[in-house]
Amino acid sequence: MPVLHALANPARFLKVARPLTPVLFWIGVALAAFGGWAGLTLTPPDYLQKETVRILYIHVPAAWLGMGGWTGLAAASLGYLVWRHPLANIAARAIAPAGAVFAAICLVTGSIWGRPTWGTWWEWDGRLTSMLLLFFVYVAYIALARADADRGGDGRVPALFGVAGTVLLPIIRYSVIWWNTLHQGQSIGLTSSSIDKSMLWPLFFTMGGFTLLFAGVVLMRMRAMLATQKVEARMRRMAAQ
Repeated sequence: MPVLHALANPARFLKVARPLTPVLFWIGVALAAFGGWAGLTLTPPDYLQKETVRILYIHVPAAWLGMGGWTGLAAASLGYLVWRHPLANIAARAIAPAGAVFAAICLVTGSIWGRPTWGTWWEWDGRLTSMLLLFFVYVAYIALARADADRGGDGRVPALFGVAGTVLLPIIRYSVIWWNTLHQGQSIGLTSSSIDKSMLWPLFFTMGGFTLLFAGVVLMRMRAMLATQKVEARMRRMAAQ
């Protein structure tokens, strides 16, 4: 907690974020690119799904970051509501577009992956439907945060929405257990995996790479938003003179 309180100061945050942003971004790009290349060229096709299984190297990280992004957004929103951290609201607003993009990628790649198996581009499956709802919730949060900023709000309404939206996360996580669903069950656990090791290893590179890329993009957006706030504050001071 002392670290979080220290980084709540914009000046301290920027001292850390400026050098860290390109490091996270480019390492993430390199790892994701290597993992994607390895998954396309160095792993065998699945005995049932053949070559289409290779989409897992994009689909799984996208699903992870779509859900993980909202977890981070909700944590930042809660921090803003409880401690009024000046950067918490900015962090939540910076996470939302990145999370929405990965949720959309998850839906698109899932549809492409499911087409040969299910015989259709879309099925109102429990996992797919709940993930689609998460994407819509991201879009709603972005619109709500923008409207709140335009009317000069204090950010509490978007923060409350961010915390409330976490109800979707356990629904997505356990939808394949709770309902009779076409989506396959969990393939990767903490201690074991149903995916063969010869196919699994590139996934760790794409998971790590896209996660670092996500973090780099969020830091980049936070820096841009702080710069915009600084310019707007300077313009207001000049207009008041």
